[in-house]
Amino acid sequence: MLEEWFNAHLQPGPASRWRRWLVDQAALVVDEAGLRLVLPRTRPGHYSNAQIDDYVGLRRRHYPWRPPLTLHVRARFGGCPRGTAGFGFWNHPFAPQSGVGALPRAIWFFYASPPTDLPIALDVPGHGWKAATIDTLRPRALRWAPLAPPVVLLNQSAWLQRRVWPLVQRDLQIAEAQLATAMDDWHDYRIEWRADGAQWSVDGAVVLETDCTPRGPLGFIAWIDNQYAIATPQGRLGWGLVDIQQPQWLDLAHVAIEPA
Repeated sequence: MLEEWFNAHLQPGPASRWRRWLVDQAALVVDEAGLRLVLPRTRPGHYSNAQIDDYVGLRRRHYPWRPPLTLHVRARFGGCPRGTAGFGFWNHPFAPQSGVGALPRAIWFFYASPPTDLPIALDVPGHGWKAATIDTLRPRALRWAPLAPPVVLLNQSAWLQRRVWPLVQRDLQIAEAQLATAMDDWHDYRIEWRADGAQWSVDGAVVLETDCTPRGPLGFIAWIDNQYAIATPQGRLGWGLVDIQQPQWLDLAHVAIEPA
């Protein structure tokens, strides 16, 4: 049944191109609603992840997706998710099988619950349900690396941060918008990824449009897990796992990637 669902509702096919990654007690379940990525209760201190993707085992230069293309996903969440979840494209910065580690590139719909705190876009909260993009591998982004300590120092002042951080955000190609969408209802999510910009829409209404856009190639991912991360412009860093006491899930009714 799982293979049949992949062939019918994940485009482009065939099912063999899609990898299933289940960690701890996570599961993939096909029912009348579609494909459910499930996290049951977790054991304290154990990482749990339900994921599908189309890039694992490939070197990053061979990841399959570049602009221009359109991603369409019909999805909903359940169980008051804790941890992170979402769908879209990224470069899997920490995948050893893809080559040496990389700085992040992504264009996606991204969710994170507290205690995650990633306030990388000015005036956008560091957690919640977002449309987002980032590309820290452009030459303009890399020039900030030796300036990180003074930038962190300047960001201790809210007045200085509002003057310095927009320059950093622009060079890192960061754009985000918080979504008011009820996550537990079915919605049609769409990303139009172009070489000169991108547009995100929910049920046909534009929620974010920007000329910031990552360069490819990137891989598709849809996932739900129980981790959190902290990285603030003021230099606060952290990572860890949250306990899942009740089942939570991501339902996918359809995923389509359409190159222009």
